[in-house]
Amino acid sequence: MNLNWIEVKIMTETPALEILCAMLTDLGVKGFVTQDKESFQEFLENKQGQWDYIDQDLMGLADCQTSVTFYLPDDAQGAEQMLAVKNLLEQLKIAENAGFFGSLELFTNSVKEDDWANNWKQYFKPLPVGKNLLIKPSWEEIPEEQNQRIILEIDPASSFGTGQHHTTRLCLELLEEVIQKQDKILDLGCGSGILSIGGILLGAESATAVDIVENSVRTAVENAGKNHIPPEQYRVYCGDICQDSGLREKIGGDYNLICANIVADVLIAMAGLFRGFLKPDGYLIVSGIISERADEVISVLEQNGFVKIKMQERDGWAAVLLN
Repeated sequence: MNLNWIEVKIMTETPALEILCAMLTDLGVKGFVTQDKESFQEFLENKQGQWDYIDQDLMGLADCQTSVTFYLPDDAQGAEQMLAVKNLLEQLKIAENAGFFGSLELFTNSVKEDDWANNWKQYFKPLPVGKNLLIKPSWEEIPEEQNQRIILEIDPASSFGTGQHHTTRLCLELLEEVIQKQDKILDLGCGSGILSIGGILLGAESATAVDIVENSVRTAVENAGKNHIPPEQYRVYCGDICQDSGLREKIGGDYNLICANIVADVLIAMAGLFRGFLKPDGYLIVSGIISERADEVISVLEQNGFVKIKMQERDGWAAVLLN
């Protein structure tokens, strides 16, 4: 079967190109085309020898905006990756050094993201995960043969976490293996709230969800409501636990389980904080890791006192269970 592709273009600034590409690589993006106005200007100023002719299309680069272009598969995995990219851009826009990255305006197939957003729901269908869960997008009907499963209803809005992406499914599968009745869950980088909500539906007593993006926090609250979880059972905070000690105090400790489905660099930055939230015998599930960086993440977590119990991989992505 031939696979179609979605072209994605992000406007940025020259100093940010390399860093932005590294961040996108951690989201599983492979291969970039970059346009760099400053590099072309430098080429024009420093070229050696005589040029009788330079193509006008090439000369047009002198007026181009700096950008990075890449391609995502036109399927459920690609659509979920798109949500992750949009989530990343939201985080960068509110960061202290936001101006460093430029406008971060996003286009798909030379069409603004708002037009793409009208069509993305077609990719998300009810999906069985693990032994007991069925993830159901809020706009889809449940197949009759899957009525016996626990229904986890999710509307991701623009937040990562529909269950279609391997990282989310790997997390839910590991969570299902270790979750106990009356457990307290901490969901760091909650996105749509799918992991913490799934944990409650599987028997946990309560959950606390945290994300740096306000839209994700709102979406997680809405999804908890869709799954009939009362507010007193589901706390949600917006902020950066790495920078905000007050937020860490609000979150508290004595959690039985932490889920952190983010990216490798953020997991490494958080590594020294996880233990402070957990009970001594608590579990940590980390995901959002491209397989090439799994050993690096595990090594840093082991340096911070964790022991790897199990790692699962699927199509270039890894999730790890530790305690």
